[in-house]
Amino acid sequence: MQRRQFLRRGAWGAGLILMGAGRAWSGAETGRELAAEVVVVGGGVGGCAAALAACRAGRRVVLTEETDWIGGQLTSQAVPPDEHPWIEEFGCTRSYRRFREGVREHYREHGRLSAAARANPRLNPGNAWVSRLCHEPRAALAVLEQMLAPYVSARRLVILRNTRILSADTDNDRVRAVTVAVAGRGPVVLEAPYFIDATELGDLLPLAGVEHVIGAESRTETGEERAPERADPLDQQAVTWCFAIDHLPGEDHTIGRPERYEFWRDYKPSLEPAWPGRLLAWECPDPVTLKQRQIGFDPTGKGAGANLWTYRRLVDAAQFEPGLHRSDVCLVNWPQNDYWVGPLIGPGVSPAQQEARLADARQLSLSLLYWMQTEAPRPDGGTGWRGLRLRDDVTDGPEGLAKAVYVRESRRIQAEFTVCEQHVGTEARMKLTGRSRAEVTAEPFPDSVGVGAYRIDLHPSTAGRNYIDVSSLPFRIPLGALLPRRVENVLAGAKNLGVTHLTNGCHRLHPVEWNIGEAAGSLAAFALSRGESPRAVRARPELLSAFRQRLRDDGFELEWPQLRPL
Repeated sequence: MQRRQFLRRGAWGAGLILMGAGRAWSGAETGRELAAEVVVVGGGVGGCAAALAACRAGRRVVLTEETDWIGGQLTSQAVPPDEHPWIEEFGCTRSYRRFREGVREHYREHGRLSAAARANPRLNPGNAWVSRLCHEPRAALAVLEQMLAPYVSARRLVILRNTRILSADTDNDRVRAVTVAVAGRGPVVLEAPYFIDATELGDLLPLAGVEHVIGAESRTETGEERAPERADPLDQQAVTWCFAIDHLPGEDHTIGRPERYEFWRDYKPSLEPAWPGRLLAWECPDPVTLKQRQIGFDPTGKGAGANLWTYRRLVDAAQFEPGLHRSDVCLVNWPQNDYWVGPLIGPGVSPAQQEARLADARQLSLSLLYWMQTEAPRPDGGTGWRGLRLRDDVTDGPEGLAKAVYVRESRRIQAEFTVCEQHVGTEARMKLTGRSRAEVTAEPFPDSVGVGAYRIDLHPSTAGRNYIDVSSLPFRIPLGALLPRRVENVLAGAKNLGVTHLTNGCHRLHPVEWNIGEAAGSLAAFALSRGESPRAVRARPELLSAFRQRLRDDGFELEWPQLRPL
C-alpha cells in the first residue's frame, strides 16, 4: 500500500534525490524508492533513445545503466556506427540524425580539426571505410549527455549509473516495480506504469516473467529456410571485447604476456563450414562466400588494398591540426577477437560461467594485441609491431579494453508479431512474391514505427556455426514486434524485440536500435496520454493512426522509397 501511495503522489523518492546526471546523491540516505512514469532499464543506444522520447513527450523517466557511460554500442562497447548506404539522406529518425550531426559539431568545436576537415559537411573523424561516421567513444558520450541534459536539469530524467537490475515485482500480466543495485548505495525500488527493457541481453525479461527466446529457433517454428532443423538456445552470435590502439614506430609498448596467450595463439576454430586455420592470423573466411581470404594489416599505411588499420579507425590524424595526434587511433573489432567459445546466457549458463567467459573474451582480445605486437607477420617479412600502443584512455575499461563487451544477440520477446526472414530477406521475398530482385520489397507492415536497413549479418556462433551473411531489403519495424504477447506494461527497447535468430542480424545495429528504443519511449508516453494500453494502440485503427502521426511529427520515417537490396 505504501508503494502505491508513493506512486500516486508522483514523488521522485522518499528522501532520495539524484542531482545532475545521476552522479551525486543528496537527502536522506535511507530513501530506497523512486517513482516515475517510465522506467528504462539499460542505458545503451536504445535506452537513451527511449528516455529521450518519453521525456520529450513530457513524461518523468528513470534510466539505468550498468557502467558509468550511457550509450552502449556507441560508448561503453566502443563500436562506432554501422549504418546503411543512405544514412546521410534518409533512413533514420530525426533525433538520430541530430546525434550524428552533434558528433560532427563536437569535433568542429573541440577537436582542433584542420580547416579542410572542419569545412567538410560530412566529416568522418576517423575516415574509416566501415562507416560514414567513425568517432571516439567519448565524443558520442558527450553528445548523448548534451541531448539528455535539458531533461535532467528540468528534473524530468534521473540517470542511475553503475546500476544493475536485481528483480521484478509482478502482478499477473503487469510489472509493478523493479529492484536495482546502485553501486555503493545498495538496492533501490523503481516503480512506474511502464517499463522498457533496453538492456544488452534482455535482462528484465526473465525476471519479469516475460515469455522470450534466445538462440536459434527451428525451421518449423519460423518457416525460415536458413533456420536449423532443431531449435538451439545456445546457438548465439559471438561477442567481442573491443579495444583501441595507436602506433608509435620506434617505441616499445608491448603489453605483458596474457595468461591465456598460448591457448589463443594456437587456437583453431572448429566451425561448420570450416575456418581456414588459426584464429590469430591474417586469413579468415569471407563472411558471404565463406572462402578463405587474406586480410591486410599495416599501421604504417604503406600496404596496398584493404587494411584493417583503417577499417574502424576512430581518429585519422591527418584531419587534425599538425602535431595534435602522434598517430591514428584504430578500434579493434575484427574476426580475430570475436569470442564464440561459449554463450553468455541460456539454459545451464550460470553467472559464474558468464563471468568466466567474459574474462576469457578479454584474454582473447589481449592475446590478439600481444600477437600483433610480437608475432604477427608484417608485409616487409618481419614479425610484430612493438609500437602498437593500447589506448586505455580512449575506452576506459577493464585491462585497457572497452568498458563492456559488444553483444550482438539478446534474449528476444515472444512478440505479438515476429519478423522472419521471409519478411525482409531478399531471396526469401523473391520466392514468396514471385518478383524480380529489382522489384521485390520488404513486407509493408501497416503498423510500422520506423525503418532500418542492414544485411542479415550473423557472426560465428557458440554452437559452431560459421558466418551467415545474406542480402536483405530496406525494411519497416512493426509495432507488434515491440509488444510481448502477454505482459501489458513491458516494451522491447533494443535488440530484444520480436525478431528471430536470423533477422536479429539486420536489426541489431545502431540506427535501428535507436529507432526501436525511441519508438518504445514514444509508445509508453502516448499510452499514458490516452489512458490506453500499448496493445490497444496497435489493435484500434484510430489509435494506431494517431500514434503513427505523432511519430511522423517527431521526425520518424515510417516507410522507404524504392531502393536496391543490400
